[in-house]
Amino acid sequence: MHVIQIQRRNTYAVANHSQVVVTACCRSAFTKGGKGGFKDTPAADIMAGILKAIIDRSKINPALVEDICVGTVLAPGGGATELRAASFVAGFPETTAVRSLNRQCSSGLQACVDVANQIKAGMIDVGIGAGVESMSLNYGPGAVAEFSETFEANTEAANCKVPMGVLSEDMAKDLKITRADQDAFAASSYQKAVRAQREGLFNDEIVPLKVKFQDLKTGETKEITVTRDDGVRDGITAESLAKIRPAFAADGSIHAGNASQISDGAAAVLLMRRSTAEKLGQKIIGKYVCASIVGVKPLLMGQGPWKAIPKANELAGISKDDVDIYEINEAFASQCLWSANQLGIPHEKINPKGGAIAFGHPLGCTGARQVSTLLYELKRTGKKVGNTSMCVGTGMGMSAVWVAE
Repeated sequence: MHVIQIQRRNTYAVANHSQVVVTACCRSAFTKGGKGGFKDTPAADIMAGILKAIIDRSKINPALVEDICVGTVLAPGGGATELRAASFVAGFPETTAVRSLNRQCSSGLQACVDVANQIKAGMIDVGIGAGVESMSLNYGPGAVAEFSETFEANTEAANCKVPMGVLSEDMAKDLKITRADQDAFAASSYQKAVRAQREGLFNDEIVPLKVKFQDLKTGETKEITVTRDDGVRDGITAESLAKIRPAFAADGSIHAGNASQISDGAAAVLLMRRSTAEKLGQKIIGKYVCASIVGVKPLLMGQGPWKAIPKANELAGISKDDVDIYEINEAFASQCLWSANQLGIPHEKINPKGGAIAFGHPLGCTGARQVSTLLYELKRTGKKVGNTSMCVGTGMGMSAVWVAE
């Protein structure tokens, strides 16, 4: 086992021509569901803007991109038709294939990992992993179909459709995660995001997009440019959050202020073999190392990162302390906080620019967004190793290791 670990360390630490690298990544701003800048913009339109930005940033010939994989959760029909159309609007030719996938909250990360694995397997040399969601236009009760009697009679199957807020509330009670601790964690997320936004730390990763927007007060439709996350709020403290009414139980601890915001947005990551990047003169900003996917009980959905993070780190041949930055999705303060504490991850290493509590969680997009946020922050701070992870609906967790260059 010791020999294997050393071999893995060399794989992650030393550059070689077969590695999968990132040469461009970016995202849209995240906007409030139902009232933010993208409230009237279909998901595919946001995605088209970000795909075009990937071409513009990398200067790559779009004909060299062989496949685009887009994570999305709520789009009717999986968004397959619209996302193929989005690639044409963005400037890709008919030779670039497109597909969508849905692994719920890890869809964006799964898309990146799938493309990386295609490159590793020799299926393609260049691809894009991406994610998008319009929770404004597609969110609602129709996202989950009715279960048959057979499914309802199977305990774990039936548990798959328990609303995440309810099961997170129950988990917080069972694990004794106090409201005070959740509110303190959530307030910190807001405060970090406010500081990062004020200092322009999101500017490298966010692409301004022009869209149509209908003013809810006047009914006027106008063109606006969306440039910043509009869910970030200044002045949030643990004390101010303590005044918010619980959302899922009268005596509960989870509420709108310590859970992820419903939002709209897109992100994309350009991946290729290192030898291809060098041949094309692409600037390498990071590399993909490995990923893990795990299952947990549906009612313990929030514990996914607790199991997925150590597995990904082990596959990379590193310890938790070797990781400089952890991007752990803040679906709920309770689950993110519990997973971090159980793993002994210092809070200062987690989401240094804030997370989904502060600026939103467009379901299919977040995993791809985290890659962009992570690599730009590693570069800015001169650090090297990062881990992105999230809990996943129905009881799963996913994690991946990335290294900045």
